[in-house]
Amino acid sequence: MVIVGPTAVGKTELCLNLAKNFKTEIISSDSRQFFREMELGTAKPSAEELKMARHHFINTLSIHEEYDVKKFERDTLFLLETLFESHDLVVMTGGSGLYVDAICKGFDDIDAVDPNIRRELIQSFESEGIEPLQRELLNCDPEYYRTVDLQNPQRLMRALEVFRGTGKPFSAFREKKIQPRPFGIIKIGLKRDREELYTRINLRMDQMIEKGLFEEAEGLYPFRHLNALQTVGYSEIFGYIEGEYDKEEAVRLLKRNSRRYAKRQLTWFKKDEQIHWFHPDQYLEIQNLIRNHIAL
Repeated sequence: MVIVGPTAVGKTELCLNLAKNFKTEIISSDSRQFFREMELGTAKPSAEELKMARHHFINTLSIHEEYDVKKFERDTLFLLETLFESHDLVVMTGGSGLYVDAICKGFDDIDAVDPNIRRELIQSFESEGIEPLQRELLNCDPEYYRTVDLQNPQRLMRALEVFRGTGKPFSAFREKKIQPRPFGIIKIGLKRDREELYTRINLRMDQMIEKGLFEEAEGLYPFRHLNALQTVGYSEIFGYIEGEYDKEEAVRLLKRNSRRYAKRQLTWFKKDEQIHWFHPDQYLEIQNLIRNHIAL
């Protein structure tokens, strides 16, 4: 069972209830929650929530470790083999569409690309900033541009090096035949009205800031060049630390970019016709759908 949806929509609460009712465990496919040092900015389940059900792939890595979607696919498929020995149902959840697809559909192997291309992209980013990367991606791969985190230079450079090295857009490597899996999959998407979702995102950001998000980001600032930290929730504060704007503007950017990130998440998931969409309050309907699926 896969539970997807945009940030702040209510995935954590639903998954905890499902894990309790179906007596199972939760796999996180959120690529930002892997890292121990990134606590507040990734909206991980609280310590109390983590005790309510066993979670996997939360706080399992350091920001200093390299990890990618292929490694996640390998590790998760291995873990599922073990979990299905004692559970009929396992919950996987997250807002990282690429990581969800890696488990549900498989992920294309991409031929090695000339490392000089990556070096050229890094030099361009360091000298000219992120906007040229965004413009180039829009021109060569508008489909991926609509769904990728545009504030994450590592994601942008990866897509561009694939295009420059293979002549094919990065999105083309996600359109292959789905790989068979030795388990059934039911996909549930959570959605709210736009105004309701955006209000929740703004409130969550206020709560993160109150709990110490700025202080957490300041402690991580020396490592801002690492891939894990090239993400919404930290890059905006790094700009504030570097004097690009004041704290009020940093807060505005945090909320705006989080809302934009949620919009891109929805764009990605809405392309998947296998997802059954519900409001998070429709718990009984969701539970019945799952039970009916299991009974098939």
